[in-house]
Amino acid sequence: MRSAVLVIDVQSILFDPIPQPFERNEVLTRINTITDWAHQKNIPVIFIQHEQVGTPIEYGSEGWQLQSSLRVESKDHFIRKTTPDAFLRTNLESLLQELSIEHLYICGYATEFCVDTTTRRAAGLGYSVDLISDAHTTQNKPHLSGEQIRAHHNATLPSIASFGVKIAAVSTESLTSQSD
Repeated sequence: MRSAVLVIDVQSILFDPIPQPFERNEVLTRINTITDWAHQKNIPVIFIQHEQVGTPIEYGSEGWQLQSSLRVESKDHFIRKTTPDAFLRTNLESLLQELSIEHLYICGYATEFCVDTTTRRAAGLGYSVDLISDAHTTQNKPHLSGEQIRAHHNATLPSIASFGVKIAAVSTESLTSQSD
């Protein structure tokens, strides 16, 4: 089964200002570990960037840029999106079909919005998903901390069986330490 890594919305405006997302530095390190692992195994890496006209995350703006510590290679792919769903009005699905992808590793920002929505949409389209349990994050909210939000999604998304494909939550270490 051919896989790809989706790195969702790890952008300057979302990771660099204070307050920063839960475990910001650790998540960035884990995402680099995952993409390094993928590059070594010739697994496609797809960076997804959110944009909104007339805001600090407008296409091409400083805030729209990928967070500066991410390791990106020339063979990586890039998708622009305008909603929490990385498939809606984008070429993500056609790219995945072109690459013959059946399985996705998903990490990034924001757990309760773009990560959740894209995970559910991917499963609905028939892609099995490994949510990288320690490589997605969000901001603290008045009702829950970023840590609690991540834990909630790591517990609930894998319990959805009705899509007919498996959604699993796996740690960076368990993924990258697997032998071929």
